[in-house]
Amino acid sequence: MRVTKLILVTGATGYIASRLIPRLLDSGRRVRCLARDPLRLKGRGWFHHVEVIQADVTTPSTLARALEGVHTAYYLVHNMSAGHGYTRIELDGARNFVSAAQEVGVRHIIYLGGLADPEQHIAPHMRSRIETGRVLREGNVPVTEFRAGVIIGSGSISFEMIRFITELFPLIPAPAWVHNKSQPIAIRNIVDYLLAALENKNGQGQVFEIGGLETTTYQDLMLRYARARGLKRDMLILPYIPLWFMAFGVGLMTPVPYPIAYALVAGLSTDSIVKHSEALSVFPEVKLIDFDSATHAALENTNPSRIERVWENGGSRFIKHEGSLIYHREYPIREPLDAVVQSIRKLIAHKQWRIESFEGNKSILVSVFESSFGNRWLEWRVDQNRLAQTAFFSPRGLPGFLYWYFLYPYHWLTFRGLMGNITKQSENQ
Repeated sequence: MRVTKLILVTGATGYIASRLIPRLLDSGRRVRCLARDPLRLKGRGWFHHVEVIQADVTTPSTLARALEGVHTAYYLVHNMSAGHGYTRIELDGARNFVSAAQEVGVRHIIYLGGLADPEQHIAPHMRSRIETGRVLREGNVPVTEFRAGVIIGSGSISFEMIRFITELFPLIPAPAWVHNKSQPIAIRNIVDYLLAALENKNGQGQVFEIGGLETTTYQDLMLRYARARGLKRDMLILPYIPLWFMAFGVGLMTPVPYPIAYALVAGLSTDSIVKHSEALSVFPEVKLIDFDSATHAALENTNPSRIERVWENGGSRFIKHEGSLIYHREYPIREPLDAVVQSIRKLIAHKQWRIESFEGNKSILVSVFESSFGNRWLEWRVDQNRLAQTAFFSPRGLPGFLYWYFLYPYHWLTFRGLMGNITKQSENQ
């Protein structure tokens, strides 16, 4: 009987891991996930198909158990959200990880870092990504390191910055560095490379710069996104915008928190292009996708059925995520599941909403409306003692955002009223 090698994915709650893990499972791999807070993974569709271990690379005592029996480990950790001092935390975490990996006999580490020229003056975030790779390579476990710049895919931090800013501003205020060069790569190709490195031993012990088919500018990325969305946009180049102010604006208007925005925006101040293209010859099985195709693929993933469910860890939440404004509430229920589902279906029939998906007594997704403002959906999920209601709104341009925020009190009252009607009708059945 063939024994499948155990693969560890660190940073399991992050974006890259969320796209990598399903592909690993589809290929028949055994997957173990390392997460500081495993509860954040509960809503993922693959949660029950992986082994989850609570551990933290900054706490060495937690790593031996997580790495035991692992053949290959993906190192997808970053600590930008920690704010000031994150670069030291990242290097210490990498040292802890490679030390523990050596002790338990891990055979291979695959690391995804940042694309920048280390010989130039680069931002602390990019320097930290490169130094993290160096620390991992100092151990005796073979490392395959990939360096990537802007990643095009729904949920990617860099793509969501482009998406939300371009949607919001008909005239986009921007610093002069938007003329810097970038070589964006599709998330599908990122995962292609990460998977190829599992079996391709020619990549072990090497560093690969990876990018897409085109070299362009950050300004062009935003304008091309606008064209894909049918939006008329132009740029207002300002001679100087303080870094903290740009990061504050990004944190306010996009899904990217301020500490991460500060690090990322600083990293955009230099070119991020492939200067050494060995990855193309070492991994010929990876077929690169152009920017426009990657963008259209990302836009197709704004339907709630395709969005990674990062909000399902209890309680009520409002988040910006994968091009959507999402409002989630959970209520305890005592009524039979059939009665609750029947009440929901009566409500849908009364409102004349269109059911997009129906999973027995577990989940119902309806399309509420499609308009020039954007698309809106409602979803209900039911289990033995909980009813979860989630509203999704995918705004189109500035009018869509204005529609949502100006009417937010009305939306809030409406969502509460819907939940109240469902539970009341369930009690009366």
